[in-house]
Amino acid sequence: MTSSIPYGRQSIDDEDVAAVEAVLRSDWLTQGPTIERFEQRVADYCGARYAVAVSSATAALHVACLALHVGPGDLLWTAANTFVASSNCALYCGAQVDFIDIDPHTLNLSVPDLARKLEEAERQGRLPKVVVPVHFAGQSCDMAALHALAQRYGFALLEDASHAIGGRYRGKPVGACQYADAAVFSFHPVKIVTTAEGGMVVTNREDLYRSLLRLRTHGITRDPAQMVGTPDGPWANQQIELGYNYRMTDLHAALGLSQMDRLDAFVARRRELVARYRQALAGLPLRVPTCIADADPAWHLQVVTLARPETRRAAYDALRREGIQVNVHYLPVYLHPYYRALGFEPGLCPHAEAYYAGALTLPLFPDLSDQDFDTIVEKLTKTLSEVV
Repeated sequence: MTSSIPYGRQSIDDEDVAAVEAVLRSDWLTQGPTIERFEQRVADYCGARYAVAVSSATAALHVACLALHVGPGDLLWTAANTFVASSNCALYCGAQVDFIDIDPHTLNLSVPDLARKLEEAERQGRLPKVVVPVHFAGQSCDMAALHALAQRYGFALLEDASHAIGGRYRGKPVGACQYADAAVFSFHPVKIVTTAEGGMVVTNREDLYRSLLRLRTHGITRDPAQMVGTPDGPWANQQIELGYNYRMTDLHAALGLSQMDRLDAFVARRRELVARYRQALAGLPLRVPTCIADADPAWHLQVVTLARPETRRAAYDALRREGIQVNVHYLPVYLHPYYRALGFEPGLCPHAEAYYAGALTLPLFPDLSDQDFDTIVEKLTKTLSEVV
């Protein structure tokens, strides 16, 4: 058995540790200047006007939906192939959700499937208020095509870019929000940049920005222009809407700010490893996702689809026994028991279900050594020859 190789892992160096230590020795542990510097750094990197840091990407999706005025009676649509947070954000707001099938080649939301569903919804008078395209595995969806549909049918676009910071679309960074109202990033440890736990919303809309700032802090404002009546004094604050305690700490922001110095290097290494995977896996009984011409992915995940789905469990177990901690991303959201209880049934998104049946996630992270990479390919090749 080899030493254990995780499917994803954070990369922490001495500069990261020093950045967090400096905050620990400062006057501010939370709600201090490091958060603003981290927000500005991400906004500048993406080319967005505004960035709002929060406690997680789940929190980011929630407050973004609230800022877009999602509520009871509204509909949010998202891709079936995603983590549950992409749709839970609507349920938190009292809205309803539905799911779009994926393109079987890119594994991202299918634009033709969305277009067909919109035509039918328009006839029924039940169009979505928000569509959440998910940049699965770090590859941008076709945002220009989605924007054209948004303009035609009048819905907002909220990019779930949790996998995709550092990626590009049509020459611009993911998060530039050229085609969307807002985008969300995740900074979980297995993501491309980590703050341990954390998330962020980027947007070019000032109205969303002002709302997001309040919503992450209990709905409270200290801006006299937003207050009701004359404030009692310079200490005054007012809760003007129902918000949440979704703030990021300066400790987390310090780690994220330090990590941003290596974002391009992280992405370059991920792209190098994915290119090597594609070459090494050629000829094996599996498929890898294809790329759209307009995207330059950041590659958060290296997923494959086994040619014979019935062999997935045997392959998974065999690789884990060898210390290769493969994973599976994702069970279509509507097949989770909670969503089944809401009335969703198998067959809604056939391509997403077919992908899931044979899906396997291989290790991919910047510190993955060439030796460990070779071991993964060797063990995978051997395993597939035995289970097929």
